[in-house]
Amino acid sequence: MTKEYKTIQGIAGPLVFVEKTHAVSYGEIVSVQLPNGDRKRGQVLDTAADLVAIQIFEGTEGIDRNSTVRFLGETLKFPVSPDLLGRIFSGSGEPLDGGPEIVSSERREIIGAAINPYSRQQPKDFIQTGISTIDGNNTLVRGQKLPIFSGSGLPHNDIALQIARQAKVRGEGEEFAVVFCAMGITNEEAKYFMNDFEKTGALKRAVVFLNLADDPAIERLITPRLALTTAEYLAYDLGMHVLVVLTDMTNYCEALRQIGAAREEVPGRRGYPGYMYTDLAMLYERAGVIKGKKGSVTQFPILTMPGDDITHPIPDLSGYITEGQIVVSRELHRKGIFPPINVLPSLSRLMNLGIGKGKTREDHKGVSDQCYALYAEGRDLRGLVAIVGKGALSERDQKTLEFAELFEDRYVRQGKSEDRSIENTLDLGWELLATMPESILTRLDKKLLDAYHPARKGKAVAPAAAPMAKAH
Repeated sequence: MTKEYKTIQGIAGPLVFVEKTHAVSYGEIVSVQLPNGDRKRGQVLDTAADLVAIQIFEGTEGIDRNSTVRFLGETLKFPVSPDLLGRIFSGSGEPLDGGPEIVSSERREIIGAAINPYSRQQPKDFIQTGISTIDGNNTLVRGQKLPIFSGSGLPHNDIALQIARQAKVRGEGEEFAVVFCAMGITNEEAKYFMNDFEKTGALKRAVVFLNLADDPAIERLITPRLALTTAEYLAYDLGMHVLVVLTDMTNYCEALRQIGAAREEVPGRRGYPGYMYTDLAMLYERAGVIKGKKGSVTQFPILTMPGDDITHPIPDLSGYITEGQIVVSRELHRKGIFPPINVLPSLSRLMNLGIGKGKTREDHKGVSDQCYALYAEGRDLRGLVAIVGKGALSERDQKTLEFAELFEDRYVRQGKSEDRSIENTLDLGWELLATMPESILTRLDKKLLDAYHPARKGKAVAPAAAPMAKAH
C-alpha cells in the first residue's frame, strides 16, 4: 500500500523537495494532491539521506506545504498497442485528437533498454525520402541516426514534414511507419503539423507526439522517450520499419539545462549539464536493427544551432553520437531554394552500405561523387569571380561555375510535395553532368558512361538555361 506524506520542505522551479520517510527509487512515479483536490504527476529525480527531489510534470503552480505526496512504487510507463497508429498525443502521452485513451494490457517503461552491441545488425538497406540531396548524396540507411543541423528561421519543420510524408522502404510487403515527436513548439506550429498530417493522409501510418512551448520543461524530457518507446514497439513487436523524426533537440537540451539549474548542478560547457552527452546518447542509441527481428528504428533528429554555430555543444555532441549530419544552408534559403540543404558539409557515414546494384543503382556512388566534386569546385570559383571577374576564367572553369548554378537550381531545388524516386534523382544528376565535357567526368568509369550518359544513350541533353520551376 502506498504511503502519503505532507512533508514538503521547499519548491524550486519544477522541483519539489520532500522529507524522506522511507526508501524510494530513482525514477519512481509520484502523485501530488493539491489542497483544492487537483492531482499532478511527478518523478523522483534525486534521493539523499533526508530529502527526495521530485520533478513535477505539470509544473509546481498551486503546490504548497499542505499538498499530499504519494510514492507509487513504479517507474513511468506508456501503454502500447497497434491502435497507436493514426493518433496524436501530448508530450506526456495524453490524447490530443479527441480519441479515447489507449487501453492495453501491456505498459512499457519509457526509459528503454540499450540494444546489446552483439545483437545489433549492421544497417544496410536504403530508405527513400524523396529529397534528392538526401537520397542522392547523403543516403539514409535503415537503422541509422542522421541528424539535420539547421538554424533559427530556416524551414527545417517543412523538411521534417516532407520526410515524414514521403519516406518509404522499397520492397514488397514492407510495412513502414513514422513516429513524429515535436518538442517545445508553438501552438501555431502544432496546428500546422496536425493539419499537414491530416490533410495529406500521412497520419494513417504515423504516431504524433506534440510538446508545446508553454508546457512544463520537465515534460519535454519525457516526450522523446514516449516516442522512442512507441517506435520500438512498432518495430520489434509488430515488425514495422519505423522512422522517428525528433524536432527540435535544441529545445530538449534547453530543458535539460533548466532542470540542471533548478537542481543547482555544476554546469558544463555554456551552462549545459555535464551529463548531456550521456543523456543524448541514451536517446540516439535507441535506433538500430536487431538480429532476428524484422523491424527497424531509424532516427532523424532535427536541431537548430544557436547563432548557426556548428561547434555549439548541442550539434557538437550530436555529431559524435550520430552517423553524419544534414546541414541546412542559410545562403541557399536566401536564394529562395527549397529544401536549402548544402551537400558540401553534409555527410552520411553509412551511405556506402545502402547504395549500389540491387539496393539503389550501380551508378549511384559515381554520380554522387562527381556531382559533389564539380559543385564544390564551382562554389570555390564563385569566390574567385568576386575578385577577378568571370571573364578571367578559363572555359573549363566557366562551365564548372555554370554547373554549380544548375545543380542548385535543378537538383537541390524541388517542391515541398515533390517526391522524387532515387531513379529520378540519379537521372537528373546525369542530365546535369552531361552539360560538362566527358574529359572532366573523371569519377565515372567508361562502363557507367556508356550505360547512363544521355549523349551515349541517344538522348538530348537538357539545356543549362532551363531551370526547374520554383517551389511554392
